[in-house]
Amino acid sequence: MNAPRTGEPLDRIELTGIRAWGHHGVLAEETALGQEFVADVTLHLSTAPAGTADALARTVNYAEVAHAVHEELRGGPHALVETLAERIAARVLGGTAHPLARRVEVSVHKPAAPVGLPVGGVAVHIARDAAPVSAVLALGTNLGDRGQHLLDALALLEETDGIAVEWTSPVLETAPVGGPDGQGAYLNAVLGVRTVLGPFALLEAAQRAERAAHRERRVRWGPRTLDVDVITYGDWTSEDPALTVPHPRAHERAFVLAPWHAARPEAELPGAGTVAALLAVAPDRDGLRPGPALKGFGES
Repeated sequence: MNAPRTGEPLDRIELTGIRAWGHHGVLAEETALGQEFVADVTLHLSTAPAGTADALARTVNYAEVAHAVHEELRGGPHALVETLAERIAARVLGGTAHPLARRVEVSVHKPAAPVGLPVGGVAVHIARDAAPVSAVLALGTNLGDRGQHLLDALALLEETDGIAVEWTSPVLETAPVGGPDGQGAYLNAVLGVRTVLGPFALLEAAQRAERAAHRERRVRWGPRTLDVDVITYGDWTSEDPALTVPHPRAHERAFVLAPWHAARPEAELPGAGTVAALLAVAPDRDGLRPGPALKGFGES
């Protein structure tokens, strides 16, 4: 299946002039005596989720980033400034800011570089993109043309920039769990995607598919044309009320676990155990039936 494309528009957070005494250099006297190094870091991410909710958890804590960069400047030693810049980029993308930062630019300045001439210093500038993240989405529908809702949702997600669908589960028909009495049976499926989108942008793509199916939220766990949940997003965890990851009820829902297990028998739900073991004790596991064969589903 296709690789993820460009992704969402990104904003910037800039940290400039982070200074520390380091011992990086090729010459013995550089590593022995040390000198000052200065780093500038630009983080590319969508700040809209944080800006609309005024929530620090939805953006990068730039104080943590500054401390991480400062530690790298003091660490090592490394012979090359290029190595120092790579270490900073990897630390930012793989640690404090991950996965909200989708790109980082790093400039490392060496003002007292020994080049044998009167120069104002040497600087190395690099830009690195975050690696795509594997995520699991769950789809459910029990109103209208249920099969068409699943097909349309799959098509919309496949067409979304920044998302590549890697595998799909077969479709299962399941009895409704919770909510008002008298609901019709659900069709459920699970997708595995690779994405360069941040987690809140992936959630927005899921909700866009729901809106396309004219989803209405009137009664909790009530009947719906389409439900698209983000179950996992790499190893990232969140307790944000708008996006709790891993999904807080996935571990007990056979209508999520069974199609997931059918597509990926060795899968694990982070923090809860293997999908197979969870499915074996899920309270709604007896209400599962094979669903219709739909094009694009059941492809691993």
